[in-house]
Amino acid sequence: MSTFKVSNPVSTPPRSFISELQQKVYETFAALDIPFERVDTDPGITMEDCRHIDARIGVRIVKTIFLCNRQQTEFYLYVTTDDRPFVTRDFCGALGIPRVSFASSEKLWELTGVLVGATTILSAILPSAAGVHLVMDRSVAMSEWFACTDGTATCFVKIRTSDLITKYLADRELTLLD
Repeated sequence: MSTFKVSNPVSTPPRSFISELQQKVYETFAALDIPFERVDTDPGITMEDCRHIDARIGVRIVKTIFLCNRQQTEFYLYVTTDDRPFVTRDFCGALGIPRVSFASSEKLWELTGVLVGATTILSAILPSAAGVHLVMDRSVAMSEWFACTDGTATCFVKIRTSDLITKYLADRELTLLD
């Protein structure tokens, strides 16, 4: 049985970037003076993979879901905890919107610059994500630390949640759900 690989945490950007988004994330951290820690990993796709990452980075990785309405004209990045089941009726009721479903992998790439397994609210800095609604559980927003992918399934970052909300997402509307 192979072991899931997770590096020791470092506070420097990767030497080379896998995607435009990944590069932009670290450039934005530097420009906004946002300290971070990151770990390089095997592809972190499953919740079991994330448990290995959580243990090394010292905080639980958030779960980010990409959703859309039936017409595929409204899109949502929803950040929640890994132990909270997603209930469409509750989500839609809280936002006062019609029923949503999971958006296609093509739309995920087109609007957020990530592949399935790497969905992240950090993609909100891309111009293509300007129309995507950002939604987060209040419990996540109230946490001291925030950990997610950097836009790849092989690198996870940890920053202060306050830095995410007040600096990184400063020009974006963020809806909090109870």
